[in-house]
Amino acid sequence: MRNELKRRLKRGEQVYGTWITLESPMAAEMMSTLGFDYFVFDTEHSPLGIYQAQTLMQAMRGDTTTPIVRAWWNDIVAIKRALDIGAYGVVVPWVNNREQAELAVKATRYAPKGLRGCGPRRASMFDPDYYQTVDEEILVICQIETEEAVENIDDIVSVEGVDVSYIGPADLSASYGHLGNQSHPNVQEAIDRVYDATKAAGKAAGIHMGSGKTIEERIKKGYNLITIGNDLTYLKKGVLEQRKRLGLD
Repeated sequence: MRNELKRRLKRGEQVYGTWITLESPMAAEMMSTLGFDYFVFDTEHSPLGIYQAQTLMQAMRGDTTTPIVRAWWNDIVAIKRALDIGAYGVVVPWVNNREQAELAVKATRYAPKGLRGCGPRRASMFDPDYYQTVDEEILVICQIETEEAVENIDDIVSVEGVDVSYIGPADLSASYGHLGNQSHPNVQEAIDRVYDATKAAGKAAGIHMGSGKTIEERIKKGYNLITIGNDLTYLKKGVLEQRKRLGLD
């Protein structure tokens, strides 16, 4: 297994991706031809189950878009199943401290380094070297989405095997008492604190869309893993723009 996305992030490059939430292989197939560096198949907040996520991965064309799964929780079974269907990385939600970050990493590693059960099925189907390479190739993205996580960010990003801190802006703003207001100064201060600690640790900083600022501002700031939208928002935006163009609104 060779994860070029992980290598690019280690080199400090910026990569751009989108989240997949619709249960449509055709939509995933089409979007995989549009130049995204990565997809995140969301099994936490979208209706996608593990079988659907695998089907959508199988629909992808080419090898330029790296498939990642957001596990439904920081759980060794959830992470194991995401990796066994062929994900090159996992977004792990609700990582709040060093112990939870360590668990997330261990869930992606085989014994004796970790706790992942042996049964990669599709992931190893066409890769005879999978067992020998996978521990070093899986991308581990810890989602930072609570005040507790911000307070412990130095500990989280210091854990060996954590590759990316990733801002979850909706829950983060709620945690600070500003539900629905990602632009609030307290939330923005927390986001900046996470960025600074992540960069100081030599890790990649990830951001979910603008998270209270424009995506362009986040790119200029130097974020590495930048989500620029999701399939559902693209669909809605396209319909609204077409209606406006035709004078229907």
